[in-house]
Amino acid sequence: MSSRLVPKLFSCFQEGYTLQKFARDGMAGVIVGIVALPLAIAFAIASGVKPEQGLFTAIVAGFVISALSGSRVQIGGPTGAFIVVVFGIVQQHGYQGLAVATIMAGGLLVVMGIARMGAVIKFIPYPMTIGFTSGIALIIAVTQIKEFLGLTTTAPASDLVHRLIGYYHDLPSLNPAAIFIGGFSLVIILVWPLVTKKIPGSIIAILLGTFLAHVLDLKLATIGSEFGSVPNLLPAPRFPDFDWAMIPDLVPAALTIALLGAIESLLSAVVADGMTGTRHRSNMELVAQGIANLVSPLFGGIPATGAIARTVTNIKNGGRTPVAGIVHVLTLLLIMVLFGRWVTLIPLACLAAVLLVVAYHMSEWRHFLKLFQAPRSDVLVMLSTFGLTVFVDLTVAIETGVVLSSLLFMSRMAQATEFRSITSEVREDYDESDDVPVELEQVPAGVEVFEIYGPFFFGAANVFKDKLSIIKRPPKVLILRLRHILTIDATALQALEELIEKTSHEGTLLFLSGVKPQLRETLMRSGLIAKIGEQALFPHIEPALQAARDHLAT
Repeated sequence: MSSRLVPKLFSCFQEGYTLQKFARDGMAGVIVGIVALPLAIAFAIASGVKPEQGLFTAIVAGFVISALSGSRVQIGGPTGAFIVVVFGIVQQHGYQGLAVATIMAGGLLVVMGIARMGAVIKFIPYPMTIGFTSGIALIIAVTQIKEFLGLTTTAPASDLVHRLIGYYHDLPSLNPAAIFIGGFSLVIILVWPLVTKKIPGSIIAILLGTFLAHVLDLKLATIGSEFGSVPNLLPAPRFPDFDWAMIPDLVPAALTIALLGAIESLLSAVVADGMTGTRHRSNMELVAQGIANLVSPLFGGIPATGAIARTVTNIKNGGRTPVAGIVHVLTLLLIMVLFGRWVTLIPLACLAAVLLVVAYHMSEWRHFLKLFQAPRSDVLVMLSTFGLTVFVDLTVAIETGVVLSSLLFMSRMAQATEFRSITSEVREDYDESDDVPVELEQVPAGVEVFEIYGPFFFGAANVFKDKLSIIKRPPKVLILRLRHILTIDATALQALEELIEKTSHEGTLLFLSGVKPQLRETLMRSGLIAKIGEQALFPHIEPALQAARDHLAT
């Protein structure tokens, strides 16, 4: 079952793990580890933290995600989606604030998984997802202009518009050497897939770009010149120091990290299911992501989640079990231990080229443009989320997107609910749930029949009241047909209670027909049956009409 809280690693071993499977997983893991190296460093730098913190995250959180994941092929680590959130938290609260927010988000994810909320996260609207991912991609691309052009600026603005204005004023300081290395790296990344897809173009671009910059002795910013030495060992785990007073301020950031991590990891798992023909366990996936984010800050890491690009790379290179993800972590650890000191030579322009390509693929601009053909409400959600992400804040964008999508959904459901007045005759459509077919019946004078189609909830309650107001004079009998009611909420029950009181005051006898067992139970719990009486409930329209005739006759 997809809701089981059992890691896929256990299931894979129970099925039998052979040497042949290990060889295939091992090769995929090594390749993914090489792919993950430049991305982990680049995401960390773009997020406003040290490059090694990206490596620590990819190793520690990546191992936890692979070991506990609800997906067979999920690869976890730092991702581009978190850059904007992490950068904002670091600027406002420092790394200690980020660490605490990440731990809080990890706890939320674990609770969400245990509470079986994995399926609920899937209801995040597609236009909203496209809106904020495209917005994040644009922000990532803009933030890399400085390194790609080699601009010197003291304190770049946090918002996009002022950042672009600052870049314009800093144009006289652009570095031709950085532009050359950045452009060279960008060309390599774009052209290399034509040579081979086995070795990622990003790692080739970084190797050649670093070698070229060193041989030509180009004067440009490198990881070493900006961040100093990079350690080649994992730090000892320690709980971050923090002030309890900052907890309330970090709640919105923690919610954003948790929601973003849940969406991206489950989306990655769904993509993987489509490529492998398997089925992930969504709740276990949330628990795995939560534990990873609980552990990552203890080693100086940043938020982590399932990474779609690395997961797809894993699948395309033969990875079929979580062992491939564990091998990818071991590969990263080995590279850090043996070659960590060489990381300081990498030019920042090379990493900027890598992130520009990441931003391009992340933007999903084709889907963005295609959504303009969707209903206007979906376009509104997408553009609102996109605009708020770019110009305000990702937290605000996600909160507004969820609220706006919910309101539009309720509006659509309210429009789908129909109230029909029948003044002269009623025809009961024959269906298999009826005991017998019902013939055309004449509605006697003094009787009004109303029928409700669809969900009866607060969004449709006022429409219900408006429809009933069309009755000029109070009828002797009012029959309310409820056979098509799928759901009913407290507001609709309140509307029914008001109708019972109104008809009682006007001397109108109220009958409810088509009351199914589930609806009857709800009416019983709400106390409405006690007010209207059992004798006023009918399973079908025929006995209700007959009771109305008997009432008129007496």
